[in-house]
Amino acid sequence: MLEVLTCIVVEHDPLSLIAAVSICVFGSLLTMRLFGRVRNTRGVARASWISLTSVIGGAAIWTTHFVAMMGYEADVLAGYEPKATLASLVLAITVTGIGFAIAAATQRSLLIEAGGAVVGAGIAAMHYVGMAGYQVQGHLEWNGTYVAVSLVAGALFGAIATSRVARPVTRFCRYGGGVALVLAIASTHFIGMTGVTVVPDASAALPADMLPESVLTVVLMLVTVLILSIGSMTYVIDRQSTKSAVERYRQLSLHDALTGLPNRSAFVERLSDMLERPAAGGDRVYLLSFDLDRFKEINDVHGHAAGDHVLRIAAERLGRRLREGEFVARIGGDEFVAVTSRLFTHSEAEQMAARIVRDLGEPIEWENMTLSIGTSIGISVSPDGAETIDDLLAQADTAMYRAKSIGSNQICFYDRSMDQAARERSALAMDMRAGLERGEFMLYFQQQNNTVTGEVVGFEVLLRWLHPKRGMVSPVEFIPIAERTGFIMELGDWVLRQSCLAAIKWNNPLRIAVNVAPKQLANSNFPQRVRDILKETGLAADRLELEITESGIIADQQNALSIIRQLKTIGVKIAMDDYGTGYSSLSTLKLFPFDKIKIDRGFIDNVADNRQSAAIVRSTLILAQSLDIPVLAEGVENAEHLRFLQDEGCAQVQGYFYGRPVPLSELQAIVNPAAPADADERIVADDTKDGLAA
Repeated sequence: MLEVLTCIVVEHDPLSLIAAVSICVFGSLLTMRLFGRVRNTRGVARASWISLTSVIGGAAIWTTHFVAMMGYEADVLAGYEPKATLASLVLAITVTGIGFAIAAATQRSLLIEAGGAVVGAGIAAMHYVGMAGYQVQGHLEWNGTYVAVSLVAGALFGAIATSRVARPVTRFCRYGGGVALVLAIASTHFIGMTGVTVVPDASAALPADMLPESVLTVVLMLVTVLILSIGSMTYVIDRQSTKSAVERYRQLSLHDALTGLPNRSAFVERLSDMLERPAAGGDRVYLLSFDLDRFKEINDVHGHAAGDHVLRIAAERLGRRLREGEFVARIGGDEFVAVTSRLFTHSEAEQMAARIVRDLGEPIEWENMTLSIGTSIGISVSPDGAETIDDLLAQADTAMYRAKSIGSNQICFYDRSMDQAARERSALAMDMRAGLERGEFMLYFQQQNNTVTGEVVGFEVLLRWLHPKRGMVSPVEFIPIAERTGFIMELGDWVLRQSCLAAIKWNNPLRIAVNVAPKQLANSNFPQRVRDILKETGLAADRLELEITESGIIADQQNALSIIRQLKTIGVKIAMDDYGTGYSSLSTLKLFPFDKIKIDRGFIDNVADNRQSAAIVRSTLILAQSLDIPVLAEGVENAEHLRFLQDEGCAQVQGYFYGRPVPLSELQAIVNPAAPADADERIVADDTKDGLAA
């Protein structure tokens, strides 16, 4: 160690040493930042980034070496043989490029460190080839021990450099890769130089074509300024582009792709601000809920294109008449809300509602046809009884349904007498409990497919209820009631157990995806219940995927994170469902260890012909790829959807294009390819009565 320090302090000019260190530090940090960009890039673009990284890294290594050599005090005449000097630059760029390519080829394996070791070998190769071109009036003698140590040090620190970028454990690790590369370059150079001795020979003649130090100095300055400037500008431009893309994605995620109106997330955000703002002068917040009458008939008769046109025209009419303090959002298929905080009386709110009814009632032209829609509006008021956004929206919906029952183009304010819907919900809640005991619930399965090959990779398990009087009850109706009453705990437990019992019987060990309700996820005993069901049924943990939504984790993120980590310890997979429709998707992805992202079907509907939808899906895939999280797209209904997702590198798809949700009896050819399908297999509560007590 003392000999190395002596070499640095005594045998090198301080000014050259400072210049070399500055170039080394700046070039190394820039190189490793660019390498981080390489790892977050896919396809043809990755090759371009590897090329840029290798040029910047190789030039930084080469320049550091020769600037340091300018200050090396050999006490004899010295110069540089042009071919070996140039070859050392080419070697530095080529070998480091190969090393970075190897390290970027994997996300987890030891190839990351192996690639870094190759980078270290490239540093050493550049050093010793460069030294082969170092001409002195005498000759060089080498100490083999120092040479060997310099090779090991270069490879070791090179491996650490790529490892710190690929496997960061602290915030410092964002710079740790650059620091390690500095150590790789410096240790290789100075340990190597410690092992060389210049033996003067006055009779020795220097080659005639030798590059004098003055010429090499100019070359080094040009290379340093040019290469590092290009690299810096490229990195800065890329950073700005990435930042702009994230900001644009944030903007797009808050707006409906079809109409351009704010979506549900933006509505919740805006209304929260209104409700939290202190009321001034008796101001109230009025919420108007409405949908489009006859919209379903237009869709069924004239097709989805006509329906989309109607939605766009309706949104345009709603948006152009907005006044100060008013806000309109599309929160569902043909469901809209309008919010205002600048009204003082019910009469003013009714005038606003009448304006909306009048605007939407105007005829709409479509391909030489005149389409007619209408609307009925329900109005709720804060702070008159509604304590939360959900309460305010529920009250407005209740009033809207009352308005619809009166007739088209009606306006109705919520009042407490509107309790019939509540009574119906209570009746449905009681029927649910009895229905589980009577075996009215059953499981349907919808296949999930590999985007490229079309191969079935798993199934999402969906719950269906065949009511003896109502017929098939939609989950949209009974799931919210089950969640409000707490019955979702028992129902969700039954679904999970029956799903595992079904899957364990399959000859084809495909994965099953089961939805988890927010209340289930909030229960601290849920991980243990999952562990018990897996043990009882014998299903392997890695065949079970639990799907959660952001609404299930947003209320208490720390508790949700703890529950999810316990589930991951068991070995089950965790998927984020309905991605893009929640409150804070970007921060949620960063915080929670998801194994899969499911893009909501709402973004896939118009992805083939709507730029906003395509931009949102494309941005989601880029973000997911940078986090190494596979993506499944829901709602894939046609070849155009599939083709777009294939082109963008989406891993898996789910939708009517491959199959609708069906009973297990219709899937025997897939789950039990060697066994005949049971003609009447159905999973009902009676199959395992002992599970009802759970």
